[in-house]
Amino acid sequence: MDFNAARVAMIDSQVRPNDVTDRRLIAAMAATPREAFVPADKRALAYVEQVVHTGPGRALWMARDFAKLVHAAGIGEDDAVLDIAPGAGYSTAVLAKLARKVVALEPDDTAAAPLQSLGLANVEVVAGPLAAGAPAKGPFAVIFVNGAVEEVPKAWLDQLAEGGRLAVAINEGAVRRGCVYTRSGSQTAVRIVFDSAAPILPGFEKVAAFRL
Repeated sequence: MDFNAARVAMIDSQVRPNDVTDRRLIAAMAATPREAFVPADKRALAYVEQVVHTGPGRALWMARDFAKLVHAAGIGEDDAVLDIAPGAGYSTAVLAKLARKVVALEPDDTAAAPLQSLGLANVEVVAGPLAAGAPAKGPFAVIFVNGAVEEVPKAWLDQLAEGGRLAVAINEGAVRRGCVYTRSGSQTAVRIVFDSAAPILPGFEKVAAFRL
């Protein structure tokens, strides 16, 4: 399979037509081999317009949804970014081409080997609970979450710098929406960007309310 041709076709058919106009983002996706971040038996699916599961609770997003949410986050060259639950690390590899530094957070060192093989000097892989974020490494201009959650932990919002953005998909049952939370002082505003097919990120379900 010609992965380079597939990557170009993916960008031309799934990314550009969906209001993703950031040239830096498009260039970053064009330079990042998605096939390197999926199991060998699924590499032929890396550029198909569908979610590809890469491990327990982790998946490679459809290019359209991933690009739209990254685009909405507005990552600048001097930004520090926290990438939550990157799995094998595709999102981190793309974000590293946009930001000054990226901290990739997983409960273990799952993402370390693929990322190290790409020689990304501005990436640090840390292990810890996803809901806690990485407070010792913040604050962050952008926090990107690789999956849809029902509840946003307060710790994530607390680790945003002034004007910082949290890019995450919110799972509302039958509907998932890509959203950007922006911090201003002690307040946080949320903007719904698009309807999304982002995969569910386990462990962030709403706590059932007790009712008599």
